[in-house]
Amino acid sequence: MIFRRIRDLALLLPASLLVAIGFASVFANDGGQLSDLSLLYGAGFLGLCIVAHTIATVALPDADPYLLPLIAVLACFGLVELYRIDEDLARQQGTWFIIGIVAFTATIYLLKKDYRVLKEYRNLLALAGVILLLAPRLPGISNPENGAYLSVAIGPLAFQPTEVAKLCLVLYLASYLADNRQLLVQEARGPFGIFPPLKYLLPLLAVWGATMMMLFFIQDIGSAIMYFGVGLAMLYLATGRLLYPIAGLSLFAVGARMLYELRPTIQNRVDAWQDPFDPDTYERVGGSFQLAQSLFSQADGGFLGQGLGGSILQLSEKTADGQLNLILPAAKNDFIYALITNEVGLIGAVGLLLVYLLIVWRGFKVALVAHDSFSKLLAAGLATVFALQVFVIVGGVTKVIPLTGVTLPFVSAGGSSIVANFVLLALLLLVSDRARRDTREDLERAKSQQNAWGPGAEAWR
Repeated sequence: MIFRRIRDLALLLPASLLVAIGFASVFANDGGQLSDLSLLYGAGFLGLCIVAHTIATVALPDADPYLLPLIAVLACFGLVELYRIDEDLARQQGTWFIIGIVAFTATIYLLKKDYRVLKEYRNLLALAGVILLLAPRLPGISNPENGAYLSVAIGPLAFQPTEVAKLCLVLYLASYLADNRQLLVQEARGPFGIFPPLKYLLPLLAVWGATMMMLFFIQDIGSAIMYFGVGLAMLYLATGRLLYPIAGLSLFAVGARMLYELRPTIQNRVDAWQDPFDPDTYERVGGSFQLAQSLFSQADGGFLGQGLGGSILQLSEKTADGQLNLILPAAKNDFIYALITNEVGLIGAVGLLLVYLLIVWRGFKVALVAHDSFSKLLAAGLATVFALQVFVIVGGVTKVIPLTGVTLPFVSAGGSSIVANFVLLALLLLVSDRARRDTREDLERAKSQQNAWGPGAEAWR
């Protein structure tokens, strides 16, 4: 056990070295000389990782050992790139990282006894999710940007409620489907004799309705895709019936087409996605200027990139209204993947995506080893929503899907994203710890029973 924990702690060292090397490279590109600050930042980051590791080790000794080190690699990418953009941004991100560790700790210790108690609050979680989705449209706290209502502002503090709402959605669906999955697989009295009664289709219809509401009221294409995608994925995982994703995608296509005709902002985003280099779409709300600049930036990175700190983010001149003339707008959040690709090239960007892929793989492995339906669906849903969030932002920046304002987990600037994803990580570790502990105890119990029977036990069997 001690050797295993030392090994787990050693897994954090590559991430910390990456922070130190990354800061050294940024300093060298900016000032032409190295600085001891790179080692200081690396040591500070290592200290935070050790704190999180110690908390997880003490509270959840049987939890998955690879999730936290992989998250640390993502966080180091974010800190280095944000420092490269603005030193204040890196400090803010570090502060939110500490707050995220506090939320991570609170989640673990509040739910350590039995996280499955959350099943009993599914209706409350569903209501909280709907309220959070509507919050960006409430007067007085609404904070629209580029035609989309993604965040709320209360005084100097701004956050994205959809980051927390995604956890509410996954918890609700995991609880409902764990209790009703058998009813959903029965071929009953529905249309054509292939659907169960309408009341059992509540999750599909509720998620579809919430998605359409998001498109209509807050005009957030990316979050709508993320939410609806996780709903369909969890329905399919719970029932094993391909019929549900097909029916859901059909409903989504019809609803999205209707809303496309009603919302000019959505039309502009789709037009920008179809032809980002069309001059007519540049200046529209939700237009193509940012996407076009992102594609140029990624192409400029080539295979190996310009080096950390080597890309040009802004011109020396200012616009007529005194604003900075940014070459890559919103590089700190929406387009940080484009900045990473420019600085570390295609090979570095693929490496970053592989880290995300490993996290998702470990999440699904947690689902496989879990013993009860709720735990399996919860872990699978958390891994799916994490994967979809990465797909939505990277897909938008690379012109695979229409662009949206979703953050890149643990890399983009954003306190709400950091905190929500730390809670997501804590839930995955809770499920992993219980699953592995139950398996270990079952094996020990079986071994002790075999020893009690004596060496002749196998002959009796």
